[in-house]
Amino acid sequence: MFADSTAMDLSGMRKKYKGDEECFEENQLVSLDPIKQFGDWFDQATKCPEIGEPNAMCIATSTKEGRPSARMVLLKGYSDEGFRFFTNYESRKGGELESNPYACLCFYWEPINRQIRIEGNVERIPYQSSCDYFHSRPKSSQIGAIVSRQSTAVPDRNMIQTTSWCHYTPYSVLLVCSNIMEYL
Repeated sequence: MFADSTAMDLSGMRKKYKGDEECFEENQLVSLDPIKQFGDWFDQATKCPEIGEPNAMCIATSTKEGRPSARMVLLKGYSDEGFRFFTNYESRKGGELESNPYACLCFYWEPINRQIRIEGNVERIPYQSSCDYFHSRPKSSQIGAIVSRQSTAVPDRNMIQTTSWCHYTPYSVLLVCSNIMEYL
């Protein structure tokens, strides 16, 4: 089947899930409002000690030509207005969201057998909100964001230690994702 000797057939690898009698049904939802339902499931995830970062999510973006890209980021808030996360506008995802302002988020909480997929349009929030968030981060995190260009390789540690950041004005780093939520 595979010509490459390093290839591995994983078709037989499968975890046993709950039986049919334990399947999830719509009547088990706390609410038909997707944001309220997300809140209930997010609360469950935060209370599960096996989930280290319940706010970790995969964000998928794409270029105008449709070339996809996915990476992990942290959810920083949610409301009826949408799901909030921060990114550097000069990063690959920032550039892709600028040219194609749609994204998909995916939360996967294996210990509670839950996956949530959210997709929708993405927009920037006010500059001051971005600045407030930036300044709430630990100093080391602020420095890392300033001296390294996201989505590019850092040549060596010396570059981080010698880059001047004292006169840096924070850029707006927040985008908002909202719209349709699907439960999988």
